[in-house]
Amino acid sequence: MTKKYKIHEAAKDFNVPSKKLMETLGKYFAGEKKSQTALEEKELDVLFDVLTAERAVDSFEGYFAMQKTAAAPKEKAEKPEKQSKAAKSEKHGNAKPAQSGKAAPAQNTQNPKKKEKDPNRPMQSRTKGEVRHVDTRAGTVDLDKYNERYENIAPANNQNNDNTVRKQKLNQRSKQYRKQGMRSRKRETEKERLARIAAERAKKQIKITVPEEITVGDLAALLKMTAAEVIKKLFSLGQMATVNEVIDYDTAEIVATELGAKVEKEVVVTIEERIIDDTEDAEEDLLPRDPVVVVMGHVDHGKTSLLDAIRNTAVTETEAGGITQHIGAYRVDLDGQKITFLDTPGHAAFTSMRARGAQATDIAVLVVAADDGIMPQTIEAINHAKAANVSIIVAINKMDKPGATTEKIMQQLTEYELIPEEWGGDVICVPVSAKTHMNIDKLLESILLIAEMRELKANPNRAGKGIVIEARLDKGRGPVATLLVQNGTLKAGDTIVAGMSVGRVRVMTNDRGQRVTEAGPAVPVEITGLVDVPQAGDTFDAVSDERLARELVEQRKREAKEEEFNQFHKVTLDNLFASINQGEMKDLNLIVKADVQGSVEAVRQSLEKLSNDEVKVKVIHGGVGAVSESDVMLANASNAIIIGFNVRPDPVASEIAEREGIDMRMYRIIYDCIEEIEAAIKGMLAPKYREVMLGRIEVRSVFKLSSAGMIAGSYVLDGKVTRNAQIRVVRDGIVITEDTISSLKRFKDDVKEVAQGYECGIGLEKFNDLKEGDIFEAFMMEEYRD
Repeated sequence: MTKKYKIHEAAKDFNVPSKKLMETLGKYFAGEKKSQTALEEKELDVLFDVLTAERAVDSFEGYFAMQKTAAAPKEKAEKPEKQSKAAKSEKHGNAKPAQSGKAAPAQNTQNPKKKEKDPNRPMQSRTKGEVRHVDTRAGTVDLDKYNERYENIAPANNQNNDNTVRKQKLNQRSKQYRKQGMRSRKRETEKERLARIAAERAKKQIKITVPEEITVGDLAALLKMTAAEVIKKLFSLGQMATVNEVIDYDTAEIVATELGAKVEKEVVVTIEERIIDDTEDAEEDLLPRDPVVVVMGHVDHGKTSLLDAIRNTAVTETEAGGITQHIGAYRVDLDGQKITFLDTPGHAAFTSMRARGAQATDIAVLVVAADDGIMPQTIEAINHAKAANVSIIVAINKMDKPGATTEKIMQQLTEYELIPEEWGGDVICVPVSAKTHMNIDKLLESILLIAEMRELKANPNRAGKGIVIEARLDKGRGPVATLLVQNGTLKAGDTIVAGMSVGRVRVMTNDRGQRVTEAGPAVPVEITGLVDVPQAGDTFDAVSDERLARELVEQRKREAKEEEFNQFHKVTLDNLFASINQGEMKDLNLIVKADVQGSVEAVRQSLEKLSNDEVKVKVIHGGVGAVSESDVMLANASNAIIIGFNVRPDPVASEIAEREGIDMRMYRIIYDCIEEIEAAIKGMLAPKYREVMLGRIEVRSVFKLSSAGMIAGSYVLDGKVTRNAQIRVVRDGIVITEDTISSLKRFKDDVKEVAQGYECGIGLEKFNDLKEGDIFEAFMMEEYRD
C-alpha cells in the first residue's frame, strides 16, 4: 500500500509556501486543508494546471538565454544536494519542470550546449549529475503520462527523504552507544548472581529429573545452586555429605523438594527392554499348544524305561550304570495330538536340573516303583512339582512283578497331600509296567485329559522365547544347545540371547535329528550357532538387534564378574570377626570338567555340600569339554584337584599334570566321585584300585571281518597295548565307552602286546561303533594303599 502525497511535500517540490497551495485548493475544493493533508488525484491535477499556467513564459529562446547568464556565476556555488532534489523530482513525476517560471534561473546549472542537443531526453544516471527538464507549458505535452505514475511518486519521494535516513543513522548510533554502555558495566558479583537466581526461582518452580543415584555436586548443578547450599540442607536433615558423595533418589528428592524444586525420577530404558519383548499376549492372539510333561522320580524306579515304552526306543542302555545323566526332550504323537516329554536324571545330585525341568513343564509324571514305594528323591520330586505349580500324575511302575499292589503307594501319597482319585482326591494314579507296556495308553490319555482341562495356550506369532534344557561343546559344531520353545516361534537365522551367550541360529534339528526351519510353542530343538555354551536352565529370547544383544551379554558378564568378586573379597564389620575365626579353615579347591553344562552344575552343587567345619569345598572353575592345558595351569596356581566327569584330559594336559604333580580324577558314575571326595575330606580314604595307563592308540581305519566283527586298524602313539588291557574309547575328548580287548593282532598273528610306533588290529568285546580318528586308551586297574 503506497503512502499519500501531502501538501507540505508538494510545496517543497514546487518551491512555493504550503499556505499558497492550501489557498489554491480552497478555491476549488470545499473543506479546510492543512499542511499534513494528503492530496487526492484530482487535487494534484488542479495544482499542476494552476502552477503551470502561472509560470508560463512567452518564448523558449528568452528562457534559455536567461539560463546562460545565470548558470556561469553560480555553477561552482550550486550544491549537489539541489541537483539531487531536482533529479528526484524529475524521476518521480516531473514536478520540477513545472517551476520553470521563477525557480529555473536559480537552480539550472547545466551546460546550455548540452540542453540544445536534446532538451526532451530522459534523466541520466545520478552519478553523472545530469538533469533534463521538460517544459509542460506546450500544448503537445501529455499530462496523463504523469498522472499514471501518481501512485509511484509519493512512496519514492518519501523513501528517499533525507530526514528519514538521518533519523535511521541516529537510531543506529544510539544502539551502538547502548551496547558500549553494556560492555562498560561492572561484572556481576557472586552475591548479585545468587540474588538473581533466587528471584528466578521465586518466579517459576524448577523442575529437575533425577536418576537412581546422583552426586551432591550434580544435584546442585541441576538445582542451579552451590554445592554448599545442598550440603547445608543435607546437614539440616541429618545426613553428612561431601560434594562428590553419591546419594540415592529418595534422599535427592527430599532435599530438592525442601529447596523448592519439583522432582521427577529419570526413567532408564535398559537394553533388555529395548530388544526383548516382554509384553503380555492378548487373549485373541493365544492358540492351543501341546503339553510339556516331565518324568520325575527316585533313581532306578524306571523313568527312562517308561519313556522307552512310550516312544519305543532304548535309551537306558546308553547311560553309564543305567542312570540318566543328561536331560533329553522327546515328542510323542498320540492320535494326532502331540506331547513333549522331558526326561530328568533321577539321582539326588541332579536336583537343580530336575528343578529346572519342573519349571519348564505343565504336567509332572511321578514314577514310583510298586516294590520300593516312596523314596527320598520321590519326596523331593513332589516338592519340586508343587513349587512349580504343575499338575501331578502318579505312574506306579513295575506292576509286572509278583505281588505288586497299589494300596501301599496310595497310602504313602496321602502323607504328602496327594489324594488319589480312587480315594476321593484329584490325583490320577495309573498302574503301569514299562516292561510289558501295561496301561501306557491309559497314562497318555490321562496326560491329554489334564492338558485339555488346563487349556494350555501360547502365541506362536511373536519372537521365540523359552528355556535352555541342555548345552554342551561339540568339537566339530561348537556350542550346541537343546532349547524348549515356550512362547512364540523360533526360526533359523534368528539372533538369540541365552543367559550370557549370544549367537545366530544356524542349524536347528528336532528330537529325531531332522533339520527344521522353525519351532513353535512346546517344541524342543537342538541348535548351533551360539558363541559360548549357555548354562542349562537359562532363558533364551529371540531379539531384533544383534549389536545390542552382544552389548547386553557383555554387560551381564561384567555384572556376574563383579558379583563374584564382591562375594569373595568383600569384607565388612559384620563378617570380619567370622573371617578371623575361620583362619584355621582349610580350603579344598576343585576344578570340575564335564561333557555337558548341566552335569557341571550338578557335580558342583553335590561337591560343595560336602563342606564341614574344618574343610570348605570350593569349586573354583567349571567348564564343558576335555581337560585342557589351561585347566591344569589353573589347578597348579590354585593348588586344586581336577575332577573330570565323562571327559578325558588331552595329552598335553596329562603331561603337564604329571610333571607338576597335579591330581586329576576322572569319573563316569557320580556316586564314585562324591564318595571319594567325601572320604578324602574325612581322612578315611580306604585302599582302592587305581588306573595305570599303558598307552594311547589311534584308530586309522575300520574294517569288518566275518569271523571277528569290526576291527580297528590302529597305530600305537605312545606306551604299549597288552592283550589283557582294558580299552577306553575317546572321541573328540568325550568318553564313548569302556570295553575289553577280544583280539590283538599284528598282521595275521595274535600277539600279547604291541609297543609304541607299531601298527596292529584291535577288536573289542561289545562295542562295534568304531570310527576313524577315535583314540583308544589302554589301561589296567591295580590295587593300592596309601
